[in-house]
Formats: sequence, structure tokens, C-alpha cells
Amino acid sequence: MDDLDAWKRQARKHRGITGQLADFIAGIKPEAIPAATRNTLHMALIDALGCGLYGLTTPWGRILGDFVSEQGGVPEAGLWGRGKQVSAGNAVLLAATAVHSFDFDDHSRAKIHPGAIVVPVALALAERENADAGRVIAAMAAGYETMNRVSQAANPSRARMRGWHLTGTTGTFAAAATASVLLGLDGPTTASALGLAGTQSAGLWAFTADGGMSKRLHPGRAAQAGITAALLAQRGFQGPRYILEAEDGGFLFAMSDSPRPEQITERLGSRWHTEETCFKPYACCGSNHACVDAAIELAIENAIDLNDIVSVTAGVPSVVQTQTGFDYRADSVLNAQMSLRYNIAVAILDKQAYLEQFSLSRISEPRVFELAQRIEIEVDPELDRRYPEIYGGRVSIAVRSGKIFTRRVDYSKGMPENPMSVEDIKRKYMSLAAAGAGIESATEILELAGSLFSGGSAKEINTRLARVSVHAEEVADTLS
Repeated sequence: MDDLDAWKRQARKHRGITGQLADFIAGIKPEAIPAATRNTLHMALIDALGCGLYGLTTPWGRILGDFVSEQGGVPEAGLWGRGKQVSAGNAVLLAATAVHSFDFDDHSRAKIHPGAIVVPVALALAERENADAGRVIAAMAAGYETMNRVSQAANPSRARMRGWHLTGTTGTFAAAATASVLLGLDGPTTASALGLAGTQSAGLWAFTADGGMSKRLHPGRAAQAGITAALLAQRGFQGPRYILEAEDGGFLFAMSDSPRPEQITERLGSRWHTEETCFKPYACCGSNHACVDAAIELAIENAIDLNDIVSVTAGVPSVVQTQTGFDYRADSVLNAQMSLRYNIAVAILDKQAYLEQFSLSRISEPRVFELAQRIEIEVDPELDRRYPEIYGGRVSIAVRSGKIFTRRVDYSKGMPENPMSVEDIKRKYMSLAAAGAGIESATEILELAGSLFSGGSAKEINTRLARVSVHAEEVADTLS
């Protein structure tokens, strides 16, 4: 009861934050977006498109593509890789799922994957509305900032420990914010859109129990729900305008046992969380990247041979132990991507954790499977105290000579403190997009994406994505 009374007091204190966020979204001007934020969004666009083109080739991407192609709808936006137009909501159901289909898309300390939702919504509605580049960039900024702030306000570690997948639960808000800018909604109508989006929030972490495909779907459904919310709000369908802070059934108090409502409006308009976006050099859970970096560095620097390894121990925050420290089962690509034990094992053996490391043949290879089984996971108290401000990890490898090699990484490659360059992102894009759609199409789409931030056409990007010929059979057979 004491906790409930405290929540009610907190909710009353922060009454109006949904409206303040909505006014911020409605008032974003392209020229007011800081250069660093624009640069991050430029990289995010390229990164998401590469992930999406590869994602179309995966078994789950193909299933969604067939499904959405059959559903169709009013022709408003290009359906990636299918050569046809469907409703904007159906278009993003596929596109957002595709971007997240190989767990290679951007993420943040808020434990979200914003690019998978924001980029598809921005491109699909830009095509529907024939929006200019400035409005598209403003819409992307609104989506990224909204998703980060809503997740931070939910207290992402605590929400995650209740079993929520925050990309799904907060993604509806990101999609609604992005869509609201492109539709030109005012503050009160945007608040309605956020309310309708929030009431559709969903996404549970049960996929690690058996390697189910639901994680891949969460961004797609969030993107679709957010577009629906904004279109309904535009027609006058009123959503709950206190969706974030309502005492009874508000998002923040329903999703978390220790929400932080003040995060919604703290330095709103002056601090851009978008600039804290993390880009992935490895095709696995971002919470594992610090240990992957540490394992690769130790294996290379000390020329560690598998036959010399006596034991491997990883120290991580408690949330990461729960999230990815489960016993490794070589039963699905998803569980290999989420498994800290497998990620460390393949990092030691292959000095990499890229596409090849997550084929069915590699995830079940006896040597890597045996090493993964021997890796011990423990909670590191210092890393635990500082998570998720630091996405850190520690790896220790004991060898037969009696030596123990240890490396702790606080900021893995791709974090803002240890960033990937624009050229790094472009190389990653080409490796993914060329595998998914061929070098010619990949190069053309990269040029179109690059031109958006100098006044190019988002509509042209989306229509070109719809025309790509996907190399599904060449890639997906290794994953199914």
C-alpha cells in the first residue's frame, strides 16, 4: 500500500508530461536539430537499411513478406523486396521486422532498438505523404527521442526484469511520434496518438525459452500500431492523453516497479538522447558486446588455443546474467545470438561474431558448443551497480600454464564512447545489403540514403527498396 500511495503521489506530481512530450514532438523544426543529432540519424538510416535488406532474406523475414503481401491494403507505400504497394501500416510490419531480423540493428542504453521502428515508419509515411527531407529528418528525431525518453522513464533495467521487451513496449510511442510529425499533427492530437499507441504496447521476453521468432516481430507490430494510432488521432479518435503518467493504467506505472517520470521532460529540447545511439559491429545481443570485445582481445593478444583453455569466466551485471546467461542450447539462431556463453565461445575461436558465426552449422559445431558449455557466468558487483550507464563485461581465461588472462571492457565498439565511424557503418551496410540484394542495388540505395540529409527524397528510397530483388535462397538456407 505504501508503494501504491507513493506511485499515486508521483503520478500526480508529473501529471501533464504526456502533453509536454507531445508539444515537443509537434514543435520540432528541422533547422533546430543539432548537427550531432543529424549525423547520428544519418548513420542510423544507413545502418537500418543494411539490416533490413539482409533481414528480408531470413526465414522469418520471408514469412512476414508473404503474409503482408497477401494482406495488401490501400496502396500507400512500397513493400520492401516485393515490388508492390500496400497500406503504410502493412508496409512497416514487414520493414521493421526485417530491420530487427538478425539482431544487428542499432540500440541504446535504454535497452531499445529505435532504428528498426523509426526508419521504416519515416520512409513509409514519407512516401504516403510525399514529405520533404526536412520533415522526414524531424520525424526521425522525434521518434528516436521519444522512444529513448519513454524507456528511460520506465527505468529500463526494472522493466526488463518484469519480462518486458522494451523495443516492443516503447516502440509504439516512437512510431506514433514519427508518424505524427509526418502527418503534421498538433500537440493535443499528437498526445492522442501517443495515448492510442501506448495502449497497444506489447512485447514479452519469452522467446529465449525456446528460440521463438516473436522477438523479430515486436518492432513490426510496434511500427504498425504507432501508424494506426496517429492515423486514428488525425481523424479525431481520441486516445488517453495521460497515457504515460495516469495513476491507474498509465504506461510507466504498469510497466515498471520503479518508474522515473521526470525522464520524459528532463532537458527536453536541449539534451538529445539520439546522440547516444549505439551501433553494432557484432550480430548478437548488445548487452554481450563488451564480453565479445574482451574475449577477442584476449584471444588475439595471447594467441590462446582451444586446447590450452582450462576455464572461462564472464562477469556481467545481474540483468545481463538473467537476459543472456542461460544455458546454451544450439537449437536456433536466435538463442545463439542471445546466448552470452555462445557469443564468448565463438569470439575466442573465430575472433569475430558476424554473419558467419550465426549459421546453423556454426552454432552447433561440436568444438564451439563444447566450449560454450564450459563458460561460467557470474555477477560482477561493480558492473552491476553501474548498469546500464555502463554496458560493461569482464572475461577471464585460464590456460594450462597456470596463467589467467583477464580483460574488462566498459565501452564496447559501437558505443558513443567508442564509436563506429561513418565509414565503418557504410562497410557494414554493404556487407549486409549486398548479401541481401546484390551489389548494384545496395550501392544505389546507399547513394539515395546519403542524399536525404542534403535534401534528397525519402519517397524515392522507399520505392527503390520495394523494387529490390531479394537473394533469399542464397542466404536463408543457412538459417532454416
